[in-house]
Amino acid sequence: MQLGVNVPNFGPGTDPGVLREWARIVEGLGFDLLMVSDHLAITPDVAERYPEPFYEPFTTLSWLAGVTTRLRLGTTVLLLPYRHPLLVARMATNLHQLSGGRLVLGVGVGWARQEFDALGVPFTARGRLTDEHLTALRDLWPAQTGGTTTPIPIWVGGNSEAGIRRAARFGDAWHPLRLTLPRLRSVVTNHSLPGFAPRIALRLTTTTVDDPERLAGVGTIEQILDDLRELQLLGAGTVVLDPYHGDPEETRRPHAAWQALTTVATHWRTAS
Repeated sequence: MQLGVNVPNFGPGTDPGVLREWARIVEGLGFDLLMVSDHLAITPDVAERYPEPFYEPFTTLSWLAGVTTRLRLGTTVLLLPYRHPLLVARMATNLHQLSGGRLVLGVGVGWARQEFDALGVPFTARGRLTDEHLTALRDLWPAQTGGTTTPIPIWVGGNSEAGIRRAARFGDAWHPLRLTLPRLRSVVTNHSLPGFAPRIALRLTTTTVDDPERLAGVGTIEQILDDLRELQLLGAGTVVLDPYHGDPEETRRPHAAWQALTTVATHWRTAS
């Protein structure tokens, strides 16, 4: 099982130098994948969680491809209704080719109603549009690549039943975001999925977390390692660790996240 990291590409503490350092640390610690988020219009509902500056994912990953050598690079998740599928196909294909076949395209439907309004995209049609764009991408990519690169994996996000069905229909993996282990276990054991690549929280604590609603990835290092082992047994090909907890001020203090990632990487390597 591979491990990835969701890197904040937004917030008051984020700039090109910090993003470069994130990439250096993630690759240096031996992680396999670096992923970033997607928003285009930083409307008030988006800014509350993900304020400016917000670095556009394709641009950011293209730049990080040039400062890394081994890391896969991905989106968690690209909001498909925001862009014409031909544009997504072109940008994703070019990034995949320029990076030596390292792109993972995580996709989702979106949630920020004000952002949809700002972009002139009907919020209530986001599920249908996502399905249409996924169909178009599957048709467009053979023509875009000419068979010269490995296929781009599509990880379909969405914790709802609709998202799970979408992953089974269109994706190479279901890519749920920040769920409990019992919920993840239930979905994996009761659905036929093409693959499983969850993004889980990463919050290290000094004492055991006994909350029955504990998210996977929250707790002592022993609890987190147990979570990773169980996800591996459930068939996860990749687990993405998300050290961001919703407070934009965290982006000014990335060293705390870097230390947590170092702890997990060290212990996981030893345990494996």
